[in-house]
Amino acid sequence: MASELSNEFEARYDDRVRKIREAAAAAIKQLDQLRSATIAPEAFDAQVARIAQENLHRYGCDLIVHRMADGATRFLIKDQNTGRRYDLIKSFFHHHGGLIPSAEL
Repeated sequence: MASELSNEFEARYDDRVRKIREAAAAAIKQLDQLRSATIAPEAFDAQVARIAQENLHRYGCDLIVHRMADGATRFLIKDQNTGRRYDLIKSFFHHHGGLIPSAEL
């Protein structure tokens, strides 16, 4: 009985992670197009909020824009339940079985 519950939990968790990865892939495509566009910072922020709403919020995730000192922009996903942050590229597209939390900012 306990192993059945464990397997069911793992299956649901794996399904959730798969859905988040698919949503992250869609967000990355849209963010890539957005980063190459020349738009005002306010419009950029509005588009990032729209992308997060359309792709990630339904899975309990937020999209965080982290502007680096060198001028680069990193996009992080924040799990609303745990508060943990994951680098959108590094964490969601590694070829191993788990997510790797980025260093806390």
